[in-house]
Amino acid sequence: MAKDPYRYFRIEARELIEQIGQGVLALEQGVRDTEQVALLLRWAHTLKGAARVVRQAEIADLIHGVEEMLAPLRSDDAPLPRSTVDQLLAACDRVNGLLAQLPQPEAAAAPGPVVASGGAPAAEGEAEAPQRLGRADVLEVDVLLEGLGEIGTELAAMRRAIGTLDALRELALAGDAAQGGRVLVAQLDTLERRMAGGAERIDRELRQTRDAAERLRLVPVAGIFTTLERCARDAAHSSGRQVVFEASGGQLRVDGEVLDVVLGALLQLVRNAVAHGIEPPAERLAAGKPAPGRIVLEVARRGYMVWFRCRDDGRGIDQAALRRSLAERGLDAPDDSAGLLARLMQGGVSTSSVVTELSGRGIGMDVVRAAMGKLGGRAQAASGGGGASFELSVPLTLAALDVLLVEADGQTMALPLDAVHGALRVPLEQVVHTVDGGAIVYQGQLLPLLPLAVGAAARQGQQGQHLWSPRAMTAVVIRSQGELLALAASRLGGVDSVVLRGLPPLVVADPMVLGLYLDIEGEPRLVLDPEELGRALTRRRSSGREVAPPCLPILIVDDSLTTRMLESSILESAGYQVALAASAEEGLELARHNRYALFLVDVEMPGMDGFGFITEIRADPQLRDIPAMLVTSLDTAAHRRRGAEAGANGYIVKNEFDQTAFLARIGELVQR
Repeated sequence: MAKDPYRYFRIEARELIEQIGQGVLALEQGVRDTEQVALLLRWAHTLKGAARVVRQAEIADLIHGVEEMLAPLRSDDAPLPRSTVDQLLAACDRVNGLLAQLPQPEAAAAPGPVVASGGAPAAEGEAEAPQRLGRADVLEVDVLLEGLGEIGTELAAMRRAIGTLDALRELALAGDAAQGGRVLVAQLDTLERRMAGGAERIDRELRQTRDAAERLRLVPVAGIFTTLERCARDAAHSSGRQVVFEASGGQLRVDGEVLDVVLGALLQLVRNAVAHGIEPPAERLAAGKPAPGRIVLEVARRGYMVWFRCRDDGRGIDQAALRRSLAERGLDAPDDSAGLLARLMQGGVSTSSVVTELSGRGIGMDVVRAAMGKLGGRAQAASGGGGASFELSVPLTLAALDVLLVEADGQTMALPLDAVHGALRVPLEQVVHTVDGGAIVYQGQLLPLLPLAVGAAARQGQQGQHLWSPRAMTAVVIRSQGELLALAASRLGGVDSVVLRGLPPLVVADPMVLGLYLDIEGEPRLVLDPEELGRALTRRRSSGREVAPPCLPILIVDDSLTTRMLESSILESAGYQVALAASAEEGLELARHNRYALFLVDVEMPGMDGFGFITEIRADPQLRDIPAMLVTSLDTAAHRRRGAEAGANGYIVKNEFDQTAFLARIGELVQR
């Protein structure tokens, strides 16, 4: 990558101009004190000095003009004229434009921000207005990720070399027992151990670096608030209205690429709120409302979605005008209000009879719909109660999440920290047994107790005694669906900040799984959804003691919690009962005391491996006729042959997994 002489100036200048713009908007809203003005002057002075250092005289002169306009405010308490605000914001826009025009190295070149001139709102439907969020930085991250991929390729080559060394050792052992052969074997063993250890270290470092690189893609949602506030202000001023913009949830960090697309949709919704919702000041005062209208943006994480709600306190959506617009276009209007609002979100119609810069073309909702289509999200509208509300729900590709790590059933998993209400150790004799299951007393309340383990006991409705020591258990109290409930765990693992990822595509996942993250060893760990845990408890209470279906359960034997969960979800979605074991030894113990229709077994596990498990069951007269399938990442002829020799009825490679074929083969074996 070529050297960029303006790299750090760009970073500093963008931060400072963003802060100056926010401060100017705060002054316009009446946040006026000597310290605020002094801070703005200090930021301007810093930016002017930095511009002169890199010989950007035009930027320095613009910021000098900003200082000249701000300086009188230190001693003048008079209201800030709108014309002064317009000039200050126009200067900020001009600086942003000049920053975008600075020469960039070819490898780092990227589209610059497109910023509307001060006081002139973008026209309805213009999706190109949003400033790109950290685009150059994202390109640098992409280059880093590409380099990591190349290192991963080298790592794969090293592993192949290890395999070759292993083959040489076997060849040497097949010869005579001469001293030279033994020395060769010893040397090969030493070399193999060194290479294997080096490969593991490289692999661990790669995972840590990739995790750090992915975090660089995450940006705080607050980064779009100033742009939206400017949009609301400019649209209001151009249409003779007054508006106050409020936003919350800015601390949430999401993928910058996702936020770029969402920003385009939100800009359109803010313009719509001004054009169609917020009334002129005289009309608002006559209706008993304050002259300035309110536009409120709320951002929150809901499950594995980011939820944006843009609402206003205006006149609401004119459904009569919407029906007229549909009729003029020869389109049928749904009879009910919900259907009519859903039709509005499809685009192509407008409630305005006059075409202006802000409205009337009927393409505003097209922008929103296109953005949601690109992200796989959804949009819906509501009206009534004094205003309109639009909600956007977008699936997360990556998100930063603070979590509480807990251990249950020998596995570590995570709960979103914002849902955790408390944690405590509970002696077993204090667990209350009710008709609905266990319960504990917490701060004077009797809370239902849900086993957190995703194992055979929890699946089969048992109390899950394996979750805790003989004398006490750890209870994590969470808030779910507006109520408190307790989760039974073995112990707490502390608080961490993780990068939340989606589950692999085409996988039917348990609804209780919010997503996954990679731990320090690169192992995938589940993040559970508090809301779905609450629903699971409700289902358990309402179902009571159900009669088991006639088909015997399938026993999944795998040391990976993620694999057990995913395979279990697929099978349960297909109507099978499932039991789980975290090791071959645990699987054998369950197999000898229960009846199963099929064993689904991993190959590589600590202690006894999958080949050993199948060998053991084939030697047991009570188990030898039960079909067994191996599911593994090992894809060599030797491993397949070894599985067949042990007595496996099928061999499935994880990276070639086909869910339809998998279920078809399961059906064949279970019905034998």
